[in-house]
Order: sequence, then structure tokens, then C-alpha cells
Amino acid sequence: MELTTLTLSTENHVAHLRFNRPQRANALNQTAWNELKWVFEQLDEDENVRVIVLSGEGKHFCSGIDLELLMSVATLTNSCEGRKREQLRKLILALQAPINAIEQCSKPVIAAVHGGCIGGGVDIVSACDMRFCTEDAYFTIREIDMGMVADLGTLQRLPRLIPEGIMREMAYTGRAVAGPEAARIGLVNATEIDQASLMDKVQNLAGQIARKSPLSIRGTKHILNHSREHSIADGLEYMATWNAAMLLSSDLTEAFQATIQKRQAEFEG
Repeated sequence: MELTTLTLSTENHVAHLRFNRPQRANALNQTAWNELKWVFEQLDEDENVRVIVLSGEGKHFCSGIDLELLMSVATLTNSCEGRKREQLRKLILALQAPINAIEQCSKPVIAAVHGGCIGGGVDIVSACDMRFCTEDAYFTIREIDMGMVADLGTLQRLPRLIPEGIMREMAYTGRAVAGPEAARIGLVNATEIDQASLMDKVQNLAGQIARKSPLSIRGTKHILNHSREHSIADGLEYMATWNAAMLLSSDLTEAFQATIQKRQAEFEG
């Protein structure tokens, strides 16, 4: 697929994916949603990619769903109300799928947020592994101001990231949470003074992760996602089975040898 709303580059096993509709504040139209799902599925399978950085071109990270797409959803027509509701449900699930693809991607995804992260943008960063932002960035669950319930994952994922009371305040009021507050409540790992410093920070972190065993990184993300949905006992049982299958790898041997030889490990794939 030729990307028209996103740009993608890869260097030193780090993929950098950018929203590229700056003239629309990186609002995502149907094409953008389709491309987002496709590209994360491709990156998941790309053995040259070990970490993904997600950012936005222009003044804002992402302003969510393009209003033209939202209006097309609101004007679905069908003479049968049941069939219209069924069609709407399928459309909502289709819009959820690209964000699920971020979470389900086996490679860590780091969001680098500047400017506005609005509506669907919050859904997207909530599905990422880590979030960093500039001090002047802001996050807002804007759906409440449009007479909607946020339906693409924010209400499911954000309570696992920040205190529930604050999350509910954001969801009920739509107020903007600026960078320093976002760091204080745990919505982002840290803030940087400007976009250049932000990208330096994120690229450095991505480089550190990319130098680790890719098999172990993928396994760690899988186990963290599994453990979030299960009890500690279930998670430990699953962990034992996972490592029984995955522990004895060439990455393990290379890591041991590199430690003994006091050199940087070199992992395949």
C-alpha cells in the first residue's frame, strides 16, 4: 500500500511513523485509518524493525477523526433501523481496529506528542507502550463536547494508565491536560521543553530498546499485555509456559557471550 496520509522511515531498526495531514491538524480520514491499520500490521511482521516511534507533522500530533468522516457516520441511511444499527456497529469496530493493531503490534510503540492530542489522538496514544510529550502539548477527550461517548479505546485503556478520578474528570468535562500535568498523573513518561528535545529523547530511548534482544522485547510486550488482563497466578502460569518454549534461544547465548566478552551484543532479525 502506498502511504498518502502517513510517512514511514526506518533506521537502525527503529521505524519512525508520522501522521502527515498537517493542513488538517493530522485529523484522520478513512484513508488514514486504513493506512494506520495496514502499516502496523506490516511493521509487526518486519524483522528489520524492533521499535516504532509515532509522531505528527506540523503543529499538532493528531486531532482525531476527520469531521467529514464523522459526518458520514452520522448520516448512514437504511430503510431498516436494525440494519442501519448493524452497519454502524461494524463501522465503529472497523475504526477501533487500527488502534487495536498498535496495541497488538509485537514491537514497542513510543508516542512522541507535541501540540494537540485530541479525541481519537488520545485513543491512539492510550494504545502505545510509552508516551512522551512537549511541555506545551495537551490532551483532551473531546468527544463529550460533540455529544458522543468516546468509543475507540480511551475509556477502556486510559483508566489503566492514570488515576480513575482524573480520567473520569477528563472524560466528563473534555478539559485539556497540559504536558506537565500529563507527566504528573502518569499519562506520559516525561516532558521535554520543545519538539527537538522530545525527538532526541524518544530516538535515544528507541535506540536503547533496539539494541536489546528483539525476541525478548517482543516476549516482554506480549507478557505485559497478557498479565494486564489476568490474575497474578494465571500470569505466572502462562509465563512458565512461555519461557519453556522461548527461553533457550540464540539471543540468550549471544547475550551471555557478549557479557563475558564485555562487548555490545549483536542480535539477529
